[in-house]
Parts: sequence; C-alpha cells; structure tokens
Amino acid sequence: MRFSEAWLREWVNPPVDTQQLADQLSMAGLEVDAVAPAAPAFCGVTIGLVQEIVPHPDAAKLRICTVEVGGDAPLQIICGAANVAAGMRVPVATIGAVLPNDFKIKKAKLRGVESFGMICSVVELGLAETSNGIWELPADAPVGVDVRQWLTLDDHCIEVDLTPDRGDCLSVAGLAREVAVINRVTLTAPAIAPVTPTSDDQLAVQLAAPAACPRYACRVLRNLDPAATTPIWMQERLRRSGLRSISPVVDVTNYVLLELGQPLHGFDLAKLNGGIAVRLAHDGETLALLNGETVTLRSDTLVIADASRAVALAGIMGGAATAVSVDTRDILLESAFFAPLAISGKARSYGLHTDSSHRFERGVDPQLQVRAIERATQLLLDIVGGEAGSVVVVTAEEHLPQPPVLHLREARIAQILGLALPAATSVEVLERLGMTLETVADGWLVTPPSARFDLVHEVDLIADIGRIHGYDQIPVSYASAATVTTAPSEAGFELERARLALVDRGFHEVITYSFISPELQALIEPEAQPLRLANPISAELSVMRSSLWAGLLHTARYNQTRQSERVRIFESGLRFRHDAAGQLQQPLGLAGLVSGSALPEQWGVTARAVDFYDLKADVEAVLALTGAAGQFRFVAGEHPALHPGQTARIERDGLPVGMMGMVHPALAARLDLKGDVFVFELDVAPLALGILPRYAPISRFPSIRRDLAIALERTISHDAVVNCVRAGADETLREVMVFDVYTGQNVDSSRKSLALGLILQSYSQTLTDDFIEGAVGQIVNRLTSELGARLRD
Repeated sequence: MRFSEAWLREWVNPPVDTQQLADQLSMAGLEVDAVAPAAPAFCGVTIGLVQEIVPHPDAAKLRICTVEVGGDAPLQIICGAANVAAGMRVPVATIGAVLPNDFKIKKAKLRGVESFGMICSVVELGLAETSNGIWELPADAPVGVDVRQWLTLDDHCIEVDLTPDRGDCLSVAGLAREVAVINRVTLTAPAIAPVTPTSDDQLAVQLAAPAACPRYACRVLRNLDPAATTPIWMQERLRRSGLRSISPVVDVTNYVLLELGQPLHGFDLAKLNGGIAVRLAHDGETLALLNGETVTLRSDTLVIADASRAVALAGIMGGAATAVSVDTRDILLESAFFAPLAISGKARSYGLHTDSSHRFERGVDPQLQVRAIERATQLLLDIVGGEAGSVVVVTAEEHLPQPPVLHLREARIAQILGLALPAATSVEVLERLGMTLETVADGWLVTPPSARFDLVHEVDLIADIGRIHGYDQIPVSYASAATVTTAPSEAGFELERARLALVDRGFHEVITYSFISPELQALIEPEAQPLRLANPISAELSVMRSSLWAGLLHTARYNQTRQSERVRIFESGLRFRHDAAGQLQQPLGLAGLVSGSALPEQWGVTARAVDFYDLKADVEAVLALTGAAGQFRFVAGEHPALHPGQTARIERDGLPVGMMGMVHPALAARLDLKGDVFVFELDVAPLALGILPRYAPISRFPSIRRDLAIALERTISHDAVVNCVRAGADETLREVMVFDVYTGQNVDSSRKSLALGLILQSYSQTLTDDFIEGAVGQIVNRLTSELGARLRD
C-alpha cells in the first residue's frame, strides 16, 4: 500500500522523522519497500491569475498573457497552450525558478516579444506523466502563494509491503493505529457524524446469499451537481497514493477506501431496475465490466443484481451498464461486508485484480460499513451537494464473523519470546491494540478487535506482543540440542549424490514453478488429468505439473532465445499425478534436458550435435549410483511428447522407472525450440534400493580375449545378444562387449554385423585352448539356436 506521510500525520503525529517512521513500521512487521518524495524538487513556482490574453503579432500559436503573481506589477508571459484563458488561476514559474531536472527559468524573447516567466502544466512540475495543457488551478487558489507550500508538496510517499494476513493495515486508519501503539501517542481520527437524511428515498435490499454477504448497506443520494469537481486536496492525496482523479463520486469512494479500508461503489440510480439483490450468479450469465471486458459468470460467483440482471461482481468490480457518468445526478452508494472465502480467488479466476478484491480477500472489518458510508456521504454532500436518504442496512447476524476468544497463558509468552515480560506490559500492549482482556488463573482470555482476522491462535497474540515491544529488545539466545548424525546407507540411492554427478557431467541445476499452463500440460501429457488450482496466480499458471519436462522445456527456450545454444540442465522435484483410484500422488522425480553441441567448442574434436546416446550415457551414470546398473534396461517405448523412433522406456527388473528420448518435432516447433532436444525423467522412489558393494579378489591367472563377428537380424537388440551370450557361457566369462556394428556391403539389408569381445578368466587355473574353444563354441551355438545368428566369414 502507498500512502502520504502528511495524511498519516493528520491521524497520528509521533515525534519521529520520516526514516524513523519507516524503520518503526518495518520492525513492526509492516515492511516499508520505498520512501519517495511526493513531488520532484522545484522552486520559484507561484499561483498566478491570468488577467488578459492577446495574440502574438508574429506567431499564430503563441499568445501574450498578462499574469498577476502577487508582485508589484503583473508579468508578461508568452504561452502556447490552447487551454489558457483569462480568469484562470495557474502555476507560474517566475524568473529564477528551477523546475524538475534542473530546468532554470530565465527572461526570454519569443519572436521579438519578451517573456518573464512560464505558465506550467502538471507534467512540467513532475506531478503527472501526461497533460492536456497548462494546469488549471481551483478558483479559490490564493494568488501569489508558493505552489509547493499551498499543496504541501514537501511530503513523502511511503510504500508498505503488507503480508496477506494484515488486511487491517490496508488503510491510513489501520496504519495510524499501529503507529499510535508503537509510539504510545494519541490517535486523532476525523469526526464522522451520521448524516441527517433529507429525503425518504430508499431501495429494497435482499440477501439471497447471506453466508457470502452477511451485511449490506446502501444509501440513495439525489440531485448531485454534475459540474462539480474534486477538490485539489483530495486529488493530491489520491495521486500520492497511486490513484488518479476521475470524478467526484469515484474519487470519494477511492478516498474512503484508502482512509478507512472499506471498499465502496456508486451505481447510477437511474440505470438500476428495482431493488438490490445480493445473490450467486446464474451459470452462463454475462456482465460487462467497467474495464470494458465482458465476463461469463459461474454459479459460484457472488454478484450484485437489480430486478433484471447482474450489475456488479461483488467485491471486485462494478458493471458498465450502471456506471456513474458525467451526467449522473442520482446515485446509490453501496458499502458491504463480503466473506473472504466468497471473494478469495474469484478476481483472478476472471483475470482481474482490484483494490476492492485485494481487501475483501484479506478481510474487511465487518463493523465498518455504516461508518464508511456516512463518511462518503459527508464528503459527497460537501463536494457535489444533493440530498441524502437514510442508510439501509440488511444484516444476517448468524453469518457475521465473530472474533474468537483466545486463551493467552503468561508462561507461554516467555517460552515463545525468550523474554520474561511483566504481566502489566503484555496487558498494556494488547489493550493498546484494541483487544479486550479478562484475567484468568494462568493468564487472560483475549478477544481481538473485529478488524484483526489474523488473530486466531495464542501464538498470534504473542507475536503481536513481541513486535510492539520491539524485536530489537528481545535478547539473542542460541538454541542447544543433541547432535545426531546418521550415515547414509551404502546400498541406497542418494538424490543429492545424483545431482552432483550431473553437475560433474556439465549439467546446470534449475528450479522452476510447480504450476504450469494447461496448454503446456496438454502438449506434454495430453491424457493426464492435471490438478487444477483453486486460487491460481494467473490463468497461465493454473495447473500443477505432472512432469518436470514442462519447466525444463520452458527454460531451454528461454536460453536459446538468448543465444545460449548449448543447454544441459536438470531439475529434481515433485510431480502431481492421480493414480488409478483417483487419489493424488506426489512422486519425487529427477529430469534432465540437453540440446546443442555434444561438447563445448574446441580445436581437438570435430563439432557435432548431441544425440540420444549422449544423454543415455548421462542417465546410465546416474543409474550406476544405485550399484545395480545391470538391473536397468532401455526398452523401445512411446510417449506423446517424444519422437516415436527415439524413445526409450527405462525399466528395472521389468518395472518402469522412467522415460527418455528426443522431443517430438511437432512439440519442439510449438515451443519454438531450435535443433534436436533430448530429455529424460526418472522416478526416484524405485531407485532407492541399491546393491551393497562386495569385495572380489583378483585372479592370479591370465585372462583370455576372443572376438566374434556375427550376423543377425537388425531388430535384435544389444541386450538380447548379451543375455544370450551370458546364458550360453559358464562362470569363466567375465565380460561381454560390443565393439563394432556394421551394416552395408556384404551384409544382407535385413541384417547387421556385430563384433563381440569376450573376456574369459578362471580363479583356479590357466585356461587351455581346448577349453576356450569349447566355451566359445557353446556361446556360438546358443546365439545360432536362439537368435538365428551366424558367424561371419
């Protein structure tokens, strides 16, 4: 929230400067993000009265103005603004004045006519970004008075970043309460007296959804002056709070919102049909909003309706059909309490976020509605005149939130804060915060004020005592506990070790959002039913990921568009999937992505693009950390996000533990990815069981190598060949390796040639030629009978 320091000091004026005030708010848990001047530096600008205007003799667009500025004689000033007119009060930068950006005003001569100053616009004074000419000041602006002094521009705008639980501080009144308590000074709120009705006009109100809206107040105001303008002091306070002035009715509702924290809304009474009904929307009902959008409503959305249609999204935004315009003379002023749960997430679900929804989602004081409508009425009658009807208040008492009665134990305060405060100090702090206390044997029964939705547990009260007493006054203490160390299992798979292994292999770890867009989810796993968020940050981040690939693909595109062609990244984290029974599961996964060149550019190696087998080697290195690398198999598989010819299902003892492959070209094109992109994803849980390493002595006898070249069908896999070899050999076979694959001349087009290296060794004897020939012959016979292989000539 952004507010004016001068406005706050009208409520409470502690003996501290601006920086001390900002520090106090931050230390009280209301973090100050920024403190900025209310206006840029300028001087020498006074209020002037334009007395006479004559055309410039040599320039059609320039005029010669005679301007009174309170001196001995009026000034002659050349002005080119189209809206300057005799009788206007305007800001005048006289000779010697310095405007923002160190722009100095000097005597000038324009087309032969002297000019002794400059009539300014709001842009030239740094008070706005755009303007339609010079700044026309109110008719009661005192001529000759310094503009900076008149507008009290030597002020500061303070930006406070409030946590979601402190909705009670989203107003000057709420912040003033905190400042008064911190500094033990008196709070002086503006007097708000009930406005005496001068007409009998009322509108009937029906609460059709009392749980969502247990209190609704409204008042009819007639015969407003459409020509009236918002006073300059109110425009300035709105500007310093980050809002622009629109019209008196809108400005007053915004002003009360900032001052008291109660959102209000004004309807054009002539555009309403009958009474007001606060109800849930009908499915498919449409509403044109003030921002120009038209939304299709759902049945869980609370609306304000008249006898024929919905006229506003309750607590979010009004409708265009009943909006107050420059011709409006009669209005219905609305002030309501909407339950936070009824409003929470609704604005974002329609792609909206407003000051009203921001407050209602966090909780507005349910006792504030009538006071706010009286304050707004008072201001409107002062600015636009008119007659006010009586306030209509409809309440469903059983649905109004009731402050909880919290049991606060005195001993618990010392345990939590680490500081033994006198009981009188705790009582004083809580009472200054507006709480009601009843003494009991071990402490107090505390009833929080109606505005404090954040006080629901005993520890919340203790936190309030701590922050008001001062975090800096709580002594530093160091916790002590027995140190218990646990050694990692030798047979277990450690995710941390796997992450370090990938880093060693040139990967970079990334952390991405767990929530993604429904469109990206559908592209990666179209058959999965994603978990949809009830309260998403935005429509683009509204479902939970079922695969880590979504974040990796987005990161790869981000890097490629910034000329980082070689990408090697990985991520570990939870996925969110529904099992066969429809229950949500959150399995931990490890995934990676590679693209670009296989190796960094260098002189000693010919550059080539990364391929399937490069990533397969990385995955095998991770799987080898289980100590059971031989249990894993890469089997041809299918996945909607992967290329059908370059996809492998990773299995352990026949059970799937992951997938890897090349991203499907169609998906890569949709995501604007360049070149071939390869990904893998592993389930961590099935990797947990490893094999404990065992010592094996080195044989004293020599090993023998025999190489075989066999021809067999192309469709037979490497695994099938190795398994067949091991099945046909005895215990002397130590290792089988494929060191060459050949297809082409002298080999049938349906077949391939494999060159196998067999290492044989015994622990008890030196192997003879006859034994070796017999062992190799058994292997060849097994390959021939099971796989149809034959030795090549």
